[in-house]
Amino acid sequence: MYDFGLDPFQIEACQALEAGKGVLVAAPTGSGKTIVGEFAVHLALQQGRKCFYTTPIKALSNQKYTDLVKRYGHDKVGLLTGDNSVNGDAPVIVMTTEVLRNMLYAGSQALSGLGYVVMDEVHYLSDRFRGAVWEEVIIHLPESVTLVSLSATVSNAEEFGDWLDTVRGDTEVIVSESRPVPLWQHVLAGRRMYDLFEEETDHGGRGSSRREVNPDLLRLARTENSRTYNPRERRRGKMVREADRERERRARSRIWTPGRPEVIDRLDAEGLLPAITFIFSRAGCEAAVQQCLHAGLRLNDEEARLRVREIVEERTAAIPTEDLHVLGYYEWLEGLERGIAAHHAGMLPTFKEVVEELFVRGLVKAVFATETLALGINMPARSVVLEKLVKWNGEQHADITPGEYTQLTGRAGRRGIDVEGHAVVLWQRGMDPGHLAGLAGTRTYPLRSSFKPSYNMAVNLVDQFGRHRSRELLETSFAQFQADRSVVGISRQVQKNEEGLSGYKEGMTCHLGDFEEYARLRRELKDRETDLARQGAAQRRAQAAASLERLKPGDVIHVPTGKFAGLALVLDPGVPAGRTDRHRGFDHHDGPRPLVLTAERQVKRLASIDFPVPVEPLERMRIPRSFNPKSPQSRRDLASALRSKAGHLDPERHRKQRSAAADDRQIARLRTEIRAHPCHGCDEREDHARWAERYHRLQRDTKQLERRIEGRTNTIARTFDRIVALLTELDYLRDDEVTDNGKRLARLYGELDLLASECLREGVWEGLSPAELAACVSALVYEARQSDDAMAPKLPTGRSKAALGEMVRIWGRLDALEEEFRLHQAEGVGQREPDLGFAWAVYQWASDKGLDEVLREAEMPAGDFVRWCKQVIDVLGQIAAAAPREGSTVPKNARKAVDALLRGVVAYSSVG
Repeated sequence: MYDFGLDPFQIEACQALEAGKGVLVAAPTGSGKTIVGEFAVHLALQQGRKCFYTTPIKALSNQKYTDLVKRYGHDKVGLLTGDNSVNGDAPVIVMTTEVLRNMLYAGSQALSGLGYVVMDEVHYLSDRFRGAVWEEVIIHLPESVTLVSLSATVSNAEEFGDWLDTVRGDTEVIVSESRPVPLWQHVLAGRRMYDLFEEETDHGGRGSSRREVNPDLLRLARTENSRTYNPRERRRGKMVREADRERERRARSRIWTPGRPEVIDRLDAEGLLPAITFIFSRAGCEAAVQQCLHAGLRLNDEEARLRVREIVEERTAAIPTEDLHVLGYYEWLEGLERGIAAHHAGMLPTFKEVVEELFVRGLVKAVFATETLALGINMPARSVVLEKLVKWNGEQHADITPGEYTQLTGRAGRRGIDVEGHAVVLWQRGMDPGHLAGLAGTRTYPLRSSFKPSYNMAVNLVDQFGRHRSRELLETSFAQFQADRSVVGISRQVQKNEEGLSGYKEGMTCHLGDFEEYARLRRELKDRETDLARQGAAQRRAQAAASLERLKPGDVIHVPTGKFAGLALVLDPGVPAGRTDRHRGFDHHDGPRPLVLTAERQVKRLASIDFPVPVEPLERMRIPRSFNPKSPQSRRDLASALRSKAGHLDPERHRKQRSAAADDRQIARLRTEIRAHPCHGCDEREDHARWAERYHRLQRDTKQLERRIEGRTNTIARTFDRIVALLTELDYLRDDEVTDNGKRLARLYGELDLLASECLREGVWEGLSPAELAACVSALVYEARQSDDAMAPKLPTGRSKAALGEMVRIWGRLDALEEEFRLHQAEGVGQREPDLGFAWAVYQWASDKGLDEVLREAEMPAGDFVRWCKQVIDVLGQIAAAAPREGSTVPKNARKAVDALLRGVVAYSSVG
């Protein structure tokens, strides 16, 4: 099949497939694991069966479709992505994972004769938004289908393989941690490229020697962090300090972060292009291209420039001419002709695909990309550059993880082209070379399930399997598998504790009576005494704070504790009449802070912590008008007068208080029962009591462990039960029967599936025009990249605005129901609030407005606009199929809305 030899892990996986086993292949990016998937395609065609090749994103599906067509021809290969349907009856079909999930629930005839399913990038099941789809497919595929799972290197591949073995049958786990092309790690600081490690003897996991951080880098970090001179050395001569400054100035002149054009120029000079520079913002990628153009950077000769223009004009010929200027086509083309491009989700899909093609052909040599490029697209480079090691995660700027670092730098090194790959990190102020070495040297990328039941999933499962069997199926999910495994260690600890409890119980056995009962009475007494003591302490603190507020200047008080314990004279109580928290002697949290003069002539401001009990004035003294707290003489004279009064004052006179326990009836009863208990007179009572205390502590710990186990087991099934209960309340389910409402919900896939179904049931969209319907449906799919509550979105007027308001009202009702059925407790389950931010843009586009006007008013990149339009089109298609056929305008208008949206850049597709 191939004109090159296969690696051992590829051979092992292909042999397992030939033996009829499923396989999980976990290997680094660029190692050639897709060959195993292509071998499954070969086996399917050889056996006269079908093979479905699934990918997580449409761009990957398009790319794989093109690859397989080259190998097997158009008649053998089809494509289904939601956007495109090409040769859907072919024996080999490339599709997104969601398409296969929908086929399984619909019982599609296309599943007939299916022999193999390849799940490329299966580690996507960790994705918190879409990951559940992968588990749904794995669980629901017919047993006769052989599953080929291809994953990036993950640290728990064996655990995932064990789960696959449980739910799919015999599955071979093949893990390869060796990179086919060695990877060198560098740091670029100023004009110098430093190796990250002193000796690179372990390139990508093939060696085992320990790598030490380059000492030159460590010295560089120390130089940057050092001060110009040490304050302790102020006595050193001026000329010495100036010499220090000059040395450090020269050292620091070598530490700077080179600009983007300089980096590309440096890589070009060292033969390290083509390169991908990862910048964690779209605006940053576009700015980088402009900086390179303004710097006059040219990476292509005239022949390459002409070839670029030829390819670009051919690939973009279908885009209307009037839209090219709006899309920034000519600026984009200039960058491509020079061999420079950006790559991010805000770009038109066609533009991204052209960049990918030109990069693979070697006609674009420097790409500035966001991290989405690392998600499996076949776009390897000789070098990868990371500008920073922090990124915005949606909530805050956070360090990238070792797994993310591995995924990003994994693009470096083209198999069969490069002898070695290079990862280059740009020096940043405050960089810690040790931290970077940890990122580069750690290969932990654990696969964590994000599976959770949804409303659509629930009705589809109940329709096919009934409630009981559906619950059992959900308990076979990888999420539950991981949760159950996590309690294995806890369960072992519970067993050990129970053995210990048995021994402790024997140790506290008393021949006179039930010592467990006697120990319980003692604990109750101790707990009651502790509670009363705690209440008393709190009461005394409150009384103490109140007593401080009553103090007046001239009061003589006794400070009971602290460094200033003893007699003191109040100079300023810290709480003037009409107290405000801004007063200098009042602390909002600690209360009044009186300023006092102690008998030792110190003037200090005390805090409430110095008064654990209420304070009462012992005497009054007159403070001379001429008293100055800053004058030593004034303090000495007034302190002398204070000490002269000390002889006849009794600081203890206000302290005598009766214990609350002395009057407590519960304590009196417990003491009586304890004295009357048979075990009270046992000679070994205290020995038994020590065993009883150990028994009680271990029993308490064991119950906590059992509660943790209960919280982790059957969690998926419990959430499913709550969803079923809510759907039963809304008449979507009746026991094991799916109602007509439920059958409608079963055809609606998406985050707001239940809201869409309720809108259809209540006729919210009846009578809307196609453009108005598209505006309403956009609220079901659109989510702003950043929430901005400062400005309400512009909305179409008339019927669609009223319908959008009704959608928000229905969502509020559903949200309250989810709260009632405790679904908010399950992370990621439930209906988010509809987002109206795309309604105006899609309404304008469906009303035949020009691209220039729509994008200008929407303030949205073309790529985002096209992506959201295609998602609206997808849901409109679902609604057309799910809406009632008789007496409803919705199905016809949904189809018309699809036709209205499918024009211009939205309609153009590079495949098919």
